[in-house]
Amino acid sequence: MEGLGWIAAIIVGALAGWIAEKIMKSDHGLLTNIILGILGAVILNFILMAVIGSTLGGWIGQLIIGIIGACLLIAAYRMIRRA
Repeated sequence: MEGLGWIAAIIVGALAGWIAEKIMKSDHGLLTNIILGILGAVILNFILMAVIGSTLGGWIGQLIIGIIGACLLIAAYRMIRRA
């Protein structure tokens, strides 16, 4: 997560993971939500930097990116699990 400290990244990651959990109708624990939110934000930031050359900044921007990234990770996990 660009521009955020470790504590802020954990808070934003947990919130992003929790929101993604509710959107995707999943049931995970707090640690999984934090990991999904942070990992989703890191992956989506990398993709945005490679494609567009820019990413969303600040807490709100990283929260949005974390939510989208976490939703993508949950969807990918579901696809792999079904195969």
